[in-house]
Amino acid sequence: MSLWKIIGMAHEPEATPSGEGFASSAEAMRGVVDRLSRLEPDRARYIALFAYVLGRVANADLEMTEVETRAMEREVRALGGLDEAEAVLVVEIAKAQHRLFGATDSYSITREFARTASSEEKTRLLECLFAVSAADHDVSGTEENEIRRIVKELDLSHDDFIAARAGYLDHVALLRDRREE
Repeated sequence: MSLWKIIGMAHEPEATPSGEGFASSAEAMRGVVDRLSRLEPDRARYIALFAYVLGRVANADLEMTEVETRAMEREVRALGGLDEAEAVLVVEIAKAQHRLFGATDSYSITREFARTASSEEKTRLLECLFAVSAADHDVSGTEENEIRRIVKELDLSHDDFIAARAGYLDHVALLRDRREE
């Protein structure tokens, strides 16, 4: 399943999973996909865009860790009112899109989110970006720079950035390193 297909922007060929255990979990996966397909289309689109942008920060250092993935799942689950399996699937789709297309689609998808989201939804996303980047107790300079780019693409202000970062100052590598000197 493609993020582009979920958000209605294009159709990309779907990859066919292979490997041991896939056949036995296929029916469970179909049930999750069926539940997600019942979401109102605008809501599904919003959740997919949100998850993809979270993935930008998790992938900023070219590695999405297990702890970052779990943080993304928590945020998507809370945002979408999804159950755990649904949130896991949405996040896995977003992660797969990052592995396949990475920076190529990041700007377009973030701008699409900005175009359709309210100011409150953009601010919520910004707060979640810091939660995901701080999940491993370290907001790296690379992650912080990616969040700054996203802030601009969302048409949020520097003050919005500072306000969201305030809750994570102990995890911001640059600030922590300065205090230790």
